[in-house]
Amino acid sequence: MSASQKKGRFFFKDVMEDKLLSGAELVIRGLEHLKVSTIFGVPGGAILPAYDPLYDSPIRHILARHEQGSGHMAEGYAQATGELGVVIATSGPGATNLITSLNNALMDSTPLLAITGQVATEAIGNDAFQEAYTVGLTMAATKHNYLITDASEIPQVLLEAKHIATTGRPGPVLVDIPKDILNQKAKWIEPKLIDLPGYKPTLDANPKMIQQAVNLIKDSKKPLLYVGGGIIHSKANIELFDLAEKFNIPVVTTLMGRGAFPDGHELCLGMPGMHGNYTATTSIQNSDLLIAIGVRFDDRVTANPEFFAQNAKVIHADIDPAEIGKVRDAEVPIVGDAKSVIKGLIDKLGDTKLETSNWIQEINEMRESYPLTFTQDEDGPLKVPYVLEELQKMSEDDSIVVSGVGQHQMWISLHWKFTKPNTWLNSGGLGTMGYSLPAAIGAKAAYPDRQVLSLDGDGCFQMTCQELITASTENIPLKIVVFNNGNHGMVRQWQKIFYKSRFSASELTHHTPDYVKLAEAMGAVGLRMEQKSEVKDVFEKMLEINDKPVLVDCVVDPDDMVFPMVPAGGSNDVIILNEEDLKKI
Repeated sequence: MSASQKKGRFFFKDVMEDKLLSGAELVIRGLEHLKVSTIFGVPGGAILPAYDPLYDSPIRHILARHEQGSGHMAEGYAQATGELGVVIATSGPGATNLITSLNNALMDSTPLLAITGQVATEAIGNDAFQEAYTVGLTMAATKHNYLITDASEIPQVLLEAKHIATTGRPGPVLVDIPKDILNQKAKWIEPKLIDLPGYKPTLDANPKMIQQAVNLIKDSKKPLLYVGGGIIHSKANIELFDLAEKFNIPVVTTLMGRGAFPDGHELCLGMPGMHGNYTATTSIQNSDLLIAIGVRFDDRVTANPEFFAQNAKVIHADIDPAEIGKVRDAEVPIVGDAKSVIKGLIDKLGDTKLETSNWIQEINEMRESYPLTFTQDEDGPLKVPYVLEELQKMSEDDSIVVSGVGQHQMWISLHWKFTKPNTWLNSGGLGTMGYSLPAAIGAKAAYPDRQVLSLDGDGCFQMTCQELITASTENIPLKIVVFNNGNHGMVRQWQKIFYKSRFSASELTHHTPDYVKLAEAMGAVGLRMEQKSEVKDVFEKMLEINDKPVLVDCVVDPDDMVFPMVPAGGSNDVIILNEEDLKKI
């Protein structure tokens, strides 16, 4: 039943307060109470009681073809909106299939609520059909989880779960509900948020720490704002822009922070790290002060921490105290929300004039000497950076771009110009292949009137391609470009560099499956491009079609490699810029 058909039907808020409801009805009413409009999931025996009241609810349910896909859909919804994503699954394999997306959400600080069915209370521990120890299995993959033992707990637990998922450092929370509890009767008790023992995120930065940070900034000649996903989670992009512009401080954005500061701005240096651009990476190495906000000093950025920014003092601000000092000691540690921290810095700096002109000149000279480059021959195989730049010229300014993991992910982050937060969705921490298509479905479900582009690799796409059926049947007309190089590109690149081109188990094919026919079989439109002369025409056709999903099979150079590159465990002072540099290592 579509959302339009449900409009005006039964709403649980209209139920008399003294009426007994089943646990399943309490779940759906609880979600309505939380103002949830869309959930993603796959039904099954243990969760089936909850699907019956869902039939009468105005909440839209999007039926995935695999629970991992449903979890990524909820992630995409949450990352695009900055709000809670909700996924529902059954017990046993339904719950275990969710674990990848839960851990992915945990690593990337994505607010997620997962509701899973469980076997009946008396059957728990008896190896019942489709039983799994869900709370145990997901303990390390969630921010928190619950096992419901009485139906009356459900409204309060759902409110607490949302609060935990969306506050502090966001993350996934799982609520596991046995089938007999879903059938148990209880009254609706209006949930109220009370203090949760042991859970008190620090939002406001300590003024003394802010002052210490300001003192370091005033003494710095080469300050650098090193910012990440925490800026986006706290909606602090405007404050960041003000801080950078007012005090003329350049900005590097991590993979998860892309869009937090607009590409194209003279102070924006882009992404640093393993596949970051030369200027962003080297500016960190040459800085005398890193103002790190909403970042966790990930190994993809630092490489070997022993050689990372050796001449820089560090101000590290993060809402999660566990991240501070984990990789790099900070002269000034600040626990707090990014927006609070930046506002505090701006206020305390006041009318300070920082002398950064020489530093900016040094950076600009680096930019001119080491620009990002690629070569697209007229008759040669397609290069991903060329295709990306052509697609961006034709795309809407607020397009939401969703990538998979690997070479294409790095090329997108390097070559696509992001100017707004929540327009770049990817799996950064866990590096989950198969993320792009379902996450793009979630983003398009959240914003049906915006252009959503799933830009994926062929290896990634094959892991969750069944969700194209979901997009077709649920009338979610997103655009999908599969960069088809016939292999696991990043694996092949490493094998070429470090394993003497011994391509063990990394080769796919350009022709199997036939992506055009696969798209058509799944209710989508399939197109193909193989040479430069076809790119513009094919993308024009893709962008003209808005009544069903469109998949473009973009056949690209199988031997192309992503540069720049810093080998894992190396030093960011040694950056491989091209294949010629490989001969030096």
